[in-house]
Order: sequence, then C-alpha cells, then structure tokens
Amino acid sequence: MGKSISHTSASMAYGLREEKRPDIIHSQYLAGDTPKEITQEFRTIQQQNHQCQKNTLSFVLSPTIEDGREMKNKELQEITERFLKQMKLQEHQAIAFVHRNRKHVHIHLYVNRINFQGQAYKDNFIGKRSQQAAEQVARDMGLTTVREVQQQKLDKIKDMRMVLKRIHEKIIKEVKPKDFDQYIKAMEAHHVKVIPSINKQNQLQGFRFEFAGQNLKGSGVHRSMSINKIAEQIGFDRKIIEKTRTGNTIKLFGKTVNISPNLTAKIAVRVMKHTIKKSIDIGMGI
Repeated sequence: MGKSISHTSASMAYGLREEKRPDIIHSQYLAGDTPKEITQEFRTIQQQNHQCQKNTLSFVLSPTIEDGREMKNKELQEITERFLKQMKLQEHQAIAFVHRNRKHVHIHLYVNRINFQGQAYKDNFIGKRSQQAAEQVARDMGLTTVREVQQQKLDKIKDMRMVLKRIHEKIIKEVKPKDFDQYIKAMEAHHVKVIPSINKQNQLQGFRFEFAGQNLKGSGVHRSMSINKIAEQIGFDRKIIEKTRTGNTIKLFGKTVNISPNLTAKIAVRVMKHTIKKSIDIGMGI
C-alpha cells in the first residue's frame, strides 16, 4: 500500500504505540526516533515547499504470513532499503518500523515527500507504483509475490468449485430432494453450508455456499447452481407448487419467504416436466 498523507505526526504516533510492539528497522537522514522528533525534522525540509499539502508518503510493506514469520529485522530492513531504491526515494528522509503484534508481520514506512532541494516527489499512481516496486523486491529476494498469492487463491477456489459442483450433482442425483429444505440439509451432510440470500423485501434472491473456508454465491460456483437452475433440478411436488403459485411464496425451514415470479415459473416448469414424464412412463407401461 502507498499513499500521500498530511497527518504525519498522528499517523506515526499511532504506529509507534507500545502495544503494537514496534521495532525501528531503518532510518535515513534523521536524528530523532520519536513521532514528535521525526515530524519536526520532516517539517524543517517541508517548509521549503508550501504548495504541497500532503507532504509525507506512507507505505505498508507486507510479506506473506509464512515469509514474515521467519524474517528477522535485518531481512525486513533489506526489504525496506530495496523498496526505497526501487521507488527512487533513497535520498529522502525516511523512517521504517515493523509490527509483530499480529501473525501478519508488516512494515510501516514514512518518507518525506519533499527532498532536500524543496521538490515534491510525484505521487501520481503511487499505490500502483508501490505495488510494482514491492513485487520486484519480492522477486529479487526470492519471496512470495502478491501475484503468486492471488494465483494460489484462484487455484484453490477453482478446485473448491469443482468439488462443490460434484457434491451438488451427487445430492440431486442420489438424494433427489423434494424441496429446498431437503436440499440444504443434504448439502450440510457433506460439510457444505447453504446460506439463503434474502433481501429487505423478504424475497429469496439465491443461495451462497460456504465450503473449505470460501463463501461463494451459487452462480459463482457454476451456472447450474443458480437459484433458478437448482429449482429446475429439485422434484417439487404439486402441493408445494400450488402454494407457491397463489402468492409467490415458499416455505424455507418453517419461515415463509417471497420468491420472484420468474422463480415461481421455474418451479412450475420442473413440476410440469415431472408430471409429463410420469404420464409417458405410465402410458408405455413402465
């Protein structure tokens, strides 16, 4: 993360509180080490440029939990120094400290945006540029990059979606639920929590699926798991469909919820198909 700020003193004071267990790991062109002292030294340089209001750069550098757990202050200092060089800020006043009060070790870095010549560092696209610089540092040091973490998460979600879809298909084929309640209970028996999405108008919008630490809406798992598609696959009996038709409502674990006319139609089509198939089977003597 990277941004320009104007509240230098307050931000540093918050980050350097004792309960956060801060360790100063890098300091350049500064004599003091308290928020008040550092802010004053920053201001001495910043007074050369009265036009720049957000005259301090704030960065947060976060190794992955696994990488950060093994890192000593010397390695975190190296990350900071490499990052400053990538951002071309090695000739600016800067202070960095690490927080270890949580499992995710991270570095807070403050840099004077005004250099010794009174010029303001250009902060356009500072967030994106800081991400790119941090990624380059991670690659150079053999650390896990943000892209790699994101890809790992995508791969995990992709695998999880496949498993969820198989469980759903197994329930539809083998359990043959007769309503949403039976479907939800059957899914829960396979460690899948099905969460109805109900809006302020008490209308059932769809289902979310919680599984293996992920929470996705049905259509996000697969298009066959949208609320309408699930309704088409469930064998609703005629009593349910007649009640549904009269008021566009349905029972969900004892509670009456509204459903859209479109969903009512999907349920009706499912019952109609089931009735037609049953009639054909009887006619053929099956």
